[in-house]
Amino acid sequence: MEDRSRERERQGVLETVRKVASMTEERDRSREPAVKREPVAVPEPPAKPALSEEELEKKAKAITEEYLHINDMKEALQCVQELGCPTQLYIFVRNGIESTLERSTIAREHMGLLLYHLVKAGQLSKEQYYKGLQEILEMGEDMEIDIPHIWLYLAEIITPILREGGIPMEELFREIAKPLVPIGKATTLLVEILGLLCKGMSHKKAGTLWREGGLSWKEFLPENQDINKFITEQKVEYTMGDSSEAPSRKELTSEELCKQLDKLLKENDNNQRIYDWIEVNLSEQQVSSIMFIRALMMSVCHSAVVFENPYRMENLVIKSRAKLLQKYLSDEDKELQALYALQALVVKLDQPANLLRMFFDALYDEDVIKEDAFYKWETSKDPAEQQGKGVALKSVTAFYTWLREDEDESDNNN
Repeated sequence: MEDRSRERERQGVLETVRKVASMTEERDRSREPAVKREPVAVPEPPAKPALSEEELEKKAKAITEEYLHINDMKEALQCVQELGCPTQLYIFVRNGIESTLERSTIAREHMGLLLYHLVKAGQLSKEQYYKGLQEILEMGEDMEIDIPHIWLYLAEIITPILREGGIPMEELFREIAKPLVPIGKATTLLVEILGLLCKGMSHKKAGTLWREGGLSWKEFLPENQDINKFITEQKVEYTMGDSSEAPSRKELTSEELCKQLDKLLKENDNNQRIYDWIEVNLSEQQVSSIMFIRALMMSVCHSAVVFENPYRMENLVIKSRAKLLQKYLSDEDKELQALYALQALVVKLDQPANLLRMFFDALYDEDVIKEDAFYKWETSKDPAEQQGKGVALKSVTAFYTWLREDEDESDNNN
């Protein structure tokens, strides 16, 4: 019933848009003389009359409203194609930005995605995109009075165009900065765009795009502004490369690292935010260190413990963090160190019954720890890792029995 209701609503919206979109064509056809049956000796058929700005704005508004209402990208691209006015699409760009500027973040992001797909499909030229955007940017400073967060809102609409197949960073940044440099607002918008970009990719990747494009903050800042001070205050050191980042990295102790990772895991469901923090704050040497591997494993596993009686493990946590662990547990030795860290955590919790077995099952199922590392942990005689090892081994006897049976079964099948 709900599906049918939604479908009726969608058809109603589509019908409204098509009516609006066809009004001009009907008016145009009514003005045309009757078509003669004899072939007319002309090189090509007469061009479709150009839409007036008012007519195009009306259609643009209808297409935008339909798209935001039902979020059908394919339908929106088709409607824009049917406008048949590639040299006037700057009006569509301007109207789309204006109509979403004070809506929700999702509406702005969706509008940005539509513009990106139009550019990628070749329906919207970069020149038309820039022209429509520039008309808004030129009013940005005045609009800031009524819309204090306008630069963030514009960034939410612009950022999707930087995706693969859109517009290269250096070209986009230099173009949108043209009307903003004279009024000192270029860096305000660029910092907002970079901030959003770093949420979808690592700081390192965003910094690489900046440097590969030959961009420099000097291009966008007033002559008398201290560039280094600006970079530090705006926290955009990642645009300057490793040489600038390295001195600001503080060597964290094991305790500090665990504390920071615990905080990140608690605050972020998204692993990307954690990758970003690691890339910006830790050197490659630190990331490959035993201390980091153990701290990460301990923090992730601790976040998965449900402190009830009896203690148990939340499987969904390990499932959601599997890719995070796989990224850094990149070889057998690191996997072994991770198991030592898990052993230490369980010992610290006074070895609750079945807890280690639950972790072993989940880590194996999610392909975080491979068989060889499990066997290596089982037979390890490392004197530094013997605390609680006997009890730990007994608690996972059934796991190893199952592991060997599974291995034998696989061998027999082969």
